[in-house]
Amino acid sequence: MKALPVIFVQPTCPGDQRAKGIQFLSTCNLFWLCFLILSFLSTSMCAAPVPYPHLKVCLQGLEKDIKDSDVMLYAPLAHEIKENCKMMSLRCYMLELMMVTDEEEIRNNFTECIFFFTEQPEEESVGCPPCEAYSLNNITIFLERLNALLEEMTEREKLRNT
Repeated sequence: MKALPVIFVQPTCPGDQRAKGIQFLSTCNLFWLCFLILSFLSTSMCAAPVPYPHLKVCLQGLEKDIKDSDVMLYAPLAHEIKENCKMMSLRCYMLELMMVTDEEEIRNNFTECIFFFTEQPEEESVGCPPCEAYSLNNITIFLERLNALLEEMTEREKLRNT
């Protein structure tokens, strides 16, 4: 019978100075490793800008699959959206799109794009109405209003970067 090899990992937690046998990482080391990885992930996600033109491409890819849907969706008018609530409204649109793609059982790269957007951290949206506060509309009106919002946000981003 062979003896199990011992991996020498010195724990960095105070009060835990003895070797852990064949245990690869102590709980403390594992905690610090997770903390380090999450720190890197959170900084890269916060630094990434919202790609409005990319969302528009995703939407164009989805349109042919969802245009015949008979669902009713929450779709705010442009004048209903306060300036500080644009991002929240866009998030509402994306959540509605997720619901449609789920009901229509659509799975492709364009749906992944929508799911990725909704996984991004939410911006502060103080005083913004919930998605359900807006009027229900058919898919055609929903897509028109969403395209208009994306155009407006893309233009605003271009002006901000110049």
